[in-house]
Amino acid sequence: MDPLAALADLPGVADSLARARTACEELRWHEAYRRRWREVRAEAGIRSARASAALDGGRVPLEAVRSLAVGSPAPAGLPFVLAGGALRASALVESLMPDLGARDTPPLPPFGQLLARVHAAAASGLVADADLGRLRSSADPQDLTGLGSAPTGEELAARLALLGSLVEASRAPALVVAAVVHGELLTLRPFVAGNGVVARAVFRLLLTSRGLDPTGSVICSAGWAASPNPYLGGAAGFATGDAAAVARWIVLCADGVDSGAAAARDVADSVLAGSLSPG
Repeated sequence: MDPLAALADLPGVADSLARARTACEELRWHEAYRRRWREVRAEAGIRSARASAALDGGRVPLEAVRSLAVGSPAPAGLPFVLAGGALRASALVESLMPDLGARDTPPLPPFGQLLARVHAAAASGLVADADLGRLRSSADPQDLTGLGSAPTGEELAARLALLGSLVEASRAPALVVAAVVHGELLTLRPFVAGNGVVARAVFRLLLTSRGLDPTGSVICSAGWAASPNPYLGGAAGFATGDAAAVARWIVLCADGVDSGAAAARDVADSVLAGSLSPG
């Protein structure tokens, strides 16, 4: 029995999955993806990183994030540390995505290794080097404190191992799997800090590696950054394990895909026109 597959039958979930799937299918056939999909994916990654950092309090202008992406020195300050980390995490997950139109999807690293690599990219400069990619042992997480307590030590390791096993074995819809991983990582907060960026980067990767968003350019985080309270409230609800709250979280993630596909379409339009917007 696949425990994640049953979540697709929760109230409201099936309709939200269908809307997200349609949005991604329509996006796939935009003219820009015929020859210029790499440009669209790269710009979408920059915008995803900017929005993800903003959700953690690091609001930085889009042009500044573009400058970081081409190697410009980062100005001092926590917002740029967060933006730089989100940008590195975005680049890492994009390197693990299959090319658009590829016949084969290369396997992802084992779940624990994947999390460690994404965290090392996301949290460099934010946490001590010794904590990069390492699970918390006894310390409480420094971020997302409004989500309540988080497990540590052996309990944390066991729950992550179970999550990894579920992901590997599940044949549930891609969005259900990605939403559960997203919510669980926010709940567990396995690292000292940088957990939100890790959760959202892995969510984006799973949408693409499992085939829902083959373009790799859906910008889910943009809608959540524009209205963070429902996002954080949804994560807090998911953490309770209540079935209705879990359903609402999956719907929220699906709505993010729907609006993120529209944002990706805007990027694709701009790439074709040669006029990427500054904001």
